Amino acid sequence: MQKEAILLDGGYCNSLTQYSRFVTREVQIGNIPMGAHHPIRIQSMTTTDTMDTLGTVEQTIRMVESGCEYVRITAPSIKEAENLANIKKELRLRGYDVPLVADIHFTPNAAEVAARIVEKVRVNPGNYADKKKFENIDYTDVAYQAELSRIYDKFSPLVKICKEYGTAMRIGTNHGSLSDRIMSRYGDTPHGMVESAMEFIRICEDLNYYNLVISMKSSNTQVMVQAYRLLVQTMTKEGMNYPLHLGVTEAGDGEDGRIKSAVGIGTLLADGLGDTIRVSLTEDPEFEAPVAKALARRYLPRLLKKELHANSLFRGLGGNYSPFQYHRRSTNEIENLGGHQVPRVIINLEKENLKDPAILNSVGFNYSALLDKYNLTDQACDMVYLGNQLPSFSFPGGLKQLYNYKTWVKLADKQNCHPLFSLTDFLSAAEKDEKLNFVMILAEELELEQLVGLEKTIFVLTTNAENAMQTIRHAFFKLQNANIKIPVIIERNFDGLNLEDFQLYSATDLGGLFIDGFGDGVWINADGIPLSVINSTSFGILQATRTRISKTEYISCPSCGRTLFDLQETTQAIRARTAHLKGIKIGIMGCIVNGPGEMADADYGYVGAGVDRITLYRGQEVVKKNVKTVNAIDELIGIIREDGNWIPPTS
Repeated sequence: MQKEAILLDGGYCNSLTQYSRFVTREVQIGNIPMGAHHPIRIQSMTTTDTMDTLGTVEQTIRMVESGCEYVRITAPSIKEAENLANIKKELRLRGYDVPLVADIHFTPNAAEVAARIVEKVRVNPGNYADKKKFENIDYTDVAYQAELSRIYDKFSPLVKICKEYGTAMRIGTNHGSLSDRIMSRYGDTPHGMVESAMEFIRICEDLNYYNLVISMKSSNTQVMVQAYRLLVQTMTKEGMNYPLHLGVTEAGDGEDGRIKSAVGIGTLLADGLGDTIRVSLTEDPEFEAPVAKALARRYLPRLLKKELHANSLFRGLGGNYSPFQYHRRSTNEIENLGGHQVPRVIINLEKENLKDPAILNSVGFNYSALLDKYNLTDQACDMVYLGNQLPSFSFPGGLKQLYNYKTWVKLADKQNCHPLFSLTDFLSAAEKDEKLNFVMILAEELELEQLVGLEKTIFVLTTNAENAMQTIRHAFFKLQNANIKIPVIIERNFDGLNLEDFQLYSATDLGGLFIDGFGDGVWINADGIPLSVINSTSFGILQATRTRISKTEYISCPSCGRTLFDLQETTQAIRARTAHLKGIKIGIMGCIVNGPGEMADADYGYVGAGVDRITLYRGQEVVKKNVKTVNAIDELIGIIREDGNWIPPTS
């Protein structure tokens, strides 16, 4: 288990400031190995009934053609596990030798059957041999150890079968399905997620079985990122370097699902972590692989570069920064920026037609020509950058305008208008704004001695570096170590990208910084991308990182063979009725496996309980059981009303 780089000072990656892949051990899965120096592998999961052999085979082929290198299939009971042999045989007859992965929950006997057939089995420590009844039990050390011994006995037969048949195993912890035993001792935390997996890893190692892949999934990107980081740190301390499977559970669909996935997966990829990825979208599974490939493709040129040695930046970071726990960087509050204010959104209008107030419709200010007034949406940007352009219409009173300094100086009316300087111009300027000045700084050229004593100032931190997230993060470390509390807007340019790559890359670069507690605002530039998309992406990144909530959030599972209703159709129906409930989180789960546990973060839950039957939740508490599907959305809204959280839609 040799590694090419050694982590220092309790770190979780080779370098905080440069890209360097964390080298893991190689694990063989069929004819496609992962880990070590192999490319980042792509996988997804079928949504068909596993007993539908031909349907599952045909969907698997579509997934392979879309880029999947591993295909996961649910095996909820022995009969489905046994049918994996028929699926595999038919795939081989058609010339497809894609490695198959059996997805196991609750049923060790099904896992033991599947392990003799497929190339890999996935087990969830929270429900494989452990208990999940939402009970809070105060375990003594003796009782806790007795449970571990019971799990050892229950889990060992599967390990021995995997050894005998050369089958790989993923130990996949999910935030929402931690066992009562883990929850009682560690709570609903990344620490609990890591320890849940480590218990099973230690059993495997005790039995001399090492063909393991590990995952730490959550629908909360902060929890997910922190758990993976803590896992790597914990494994390294115990001499382990197993490959990592990355994923954000129940990411949702469309733009939201892609941004949320990129925030979680992309942040870890940027840190050099991750050997295989799955993007969990509430869409047909063949649409997942292209998104995962786009995320992985960005790091391919960097993987070919020489590995770096570990750095010591984990020493003396200063302040309250921790990669394992969210703390927002402490800054001074200036106007409505920094301090306890939510991160702000700046939109670039310098190349737009500033003769028509309707241009602001795309950024959340809907102009009514008849009434000559603006109606603000929940995603109205906070500031616009106009460069050297002067608008020929009146802006909304609450919308700040940012001009290049030389243009701002000449403005007759500077109300709500603020200057953007280079640092050199700012230090030498004779006239400055009494309230708010913005100073553009290149992260790689940040020199602290020039920043001492600046007042009424906001930094706009940007970079030209390939490793944008690490470069800007390094600049934040410098500011934090020097106790400079000036608020910072993070500015990034993403020109020349298609729409999906723009969303994925911006969510990666900016999302990772906000998850680390850095940034008081976001400013994204992207030629060729519609303003409305830039604006919604900016708010989407903040929503996905849980740093600013501007809309309803849907924690929606991606469907599988266990699903008891059409998830895509149901998600859209619920969204159509509830999308105006800003700040509410609604979990939409196809079955009990992805039910109360997996939607741990949700305020309300809609979970398949049987054919044409839905169970409704308030948090993790069952409120109504076996509601007919035709009535279920109305009943869900009724529960929201009872809690006083319902507001009528505006139109």
